[in-house]
Amino acid sequence: MNEEILLVEDDASVRSTIVTFLELEGFRIDAVSNTRDAMNRLAERGYPLIISDIYIDDKTGIDVLMAAKHQDPDSSVILMSARGTMETVMAATRNGAFDYLAKPFELDTLLEAVRRALASKIPGDDEAEQEELPESEMVGSSAGMIEIYKTVSRVAPTDATVIIEGETGTGKELIARMVHRFSNRALQPFVPVDCSAIPAALLESELFGSMKGAFTGAERDRIGVFEAANKGTVFLDEIGDIDPAFQVKLLRFLQEREIRPVGSAREKKVDVRVVAATNRDLQKMVEDGKFREDLWFRLNVVRLTMPPLRERRVDVPLLTQYFLSKYNSRYERDVKLTESGLKALKDFTWPGNVRQLQHLIERLTILAPNDRIDAEAVHDAISAMEPGGVASETLAETEADQIRRVLAATGGNKSRAATILGIERKTLYRKLERMKL
Repeated sequence: MNEEILLVEDDASVRSTIVTFLELEGFRIDAVSNTRDAMNRLAERGYPLIISDIYIDDKTGIDVLMAAKHQDPDSSVILMSARGTMETVMAATRNGAFDYLAKPFELDTLLEAVRRALASKIPGDDEAEQEELPESEMVGSSAGMIEIYKTVSRVAPTDATVIIEGETGTGKELIARMVHRFSNRALQPFVPVDCSAIPAALLESELFGSMKGAFTGAERDRIGVFEAANKGTVFLDEIGDIDPAFQVKLLRFLQEREIRPVGSAREKKVDVRVVAATNRDLQKMVEDGKFREDLWFRLNVVRLTMPPLRERRVDVPLLTQYFLSKYNSRYERDVKLTESGLKALKDFTWPGNVRQLQHLIERLTILAPNDRIDAEAVHDAISAMEPGGVASETLAETEADQIRRVLAATGGNKSRAATILGIERKTLYRKLERMKL
C-alpha cells in the first residue's frame, strides 16, 4: 500500500492491536492518540481512509470526520465506539462516515470495512452516466413499454373498460393512473380499490355503498366507491380475487352502470370508468370455472400486459436514476451510482420487478457507504432483502445501526422502515424490542 491510513485511538492497547493487525495485512498506518495530532496531520495532507474512535478527548471522532471531509471530500472515514448512541450514529451518517463499528468488534470486521472503503476508490468505477428523466413517473423506453404507451394514448380518451395484466410490482396502478390522466375525466376523482385486501362480505358495501341498518355496525348511510368517484375513474386492483358471488353483481354494474347500495330498494345511475388489474391469468381462471366468462368479456375490452422487469432490463438504468433522484431529494442525500453498481443492478433478475428495484434504491440511498452505490453495496443490499438474508435473520450491531438510520430517515415510520429494510413489520417490532427502542 502506497498511501497511509490514519488511525486515531486514545487507548494504547487498542491502538497497538489495530496497527499490528492492519500492518500484517499489508497496510501502512499513521497512528495518533489524540484529536490535536489528528487535526495537524489532516491539515498537512489528505488520507484515503481515516479510522477514528468517537470519544477521544475534548474533541470527538465526529470532529475528525468533518476535518477529513474538509481536507478531502473523497476520503473515507470509519468511526468506532463502545458507547454508540442514536445521536452519534446520526451525526456520523449526516457527515458522510463510510461505516460505524460498535466496540468490541472482531478484527476481521474492521478489515472487511477497510477493504470496502479502499475498494470504493479504485480507478475505473466512475459515476454512471445519467440520462434525461421523463416528466411523468412512468419510466421506461424499452420496446415493450413503448407498445404500452401507444395503446394507452389511443384508449385513454375513450371510456372503454381496460384490464391490465402483469406480475406484482410491474407498475399496473401507474398505467391505470396514466389512462385516467390522459382521459376526459382527468379533473375528476381517481379512486383505487385493492380487491384482495377487502373481505368478500364487505366488498359490495365498499363499492356500492350501504344504508343505515343494512347490517350490524351500519349506523349511517355510507356512499360507496362508485358513487364517490362519479364522473371519474375507479381502479379495481387484483380483480381476480373477487368472490364468485360478487362477480355477478359487478357484471350487472358494468352492463347497466347502476348501483344498489346494500339495504336499499332503489338503484342509482353513476358515471364512472372502470380500469381493472390482476396478477393472475384470468383466461385460465375462466377455463377452470373460477372466473365468470361473461364478466371476463365485459372487462376485456382493451387488454394491456405489463412486461416483467427481467424482460425490460434496458430500462433499469433510467428507473434507477429516477428512484435515486427521488430518494436523494426526499432524504436530503447526494448518493451517486457507480458503473459497477449499475452493472450489478442490470445483471440481477428482479423477481419483485420495478417495486423491488424501487425499495432497493430507497434502502441504498439511506445506507450506501460513502454515498456511493457500487457493485458490493448492491450485492449486500440484495442479500439483506432476500428471504433468509442477514437482515431478516440476525441482529448484529451493524443491523442495529441500519435500523436506527432508516427509522431516522423515515421519521419513525415503522411500516416504511420495514419495507426499506426488507423485513416484515412484526419482525422489525421484535428487533426494536430487543434493542429496547
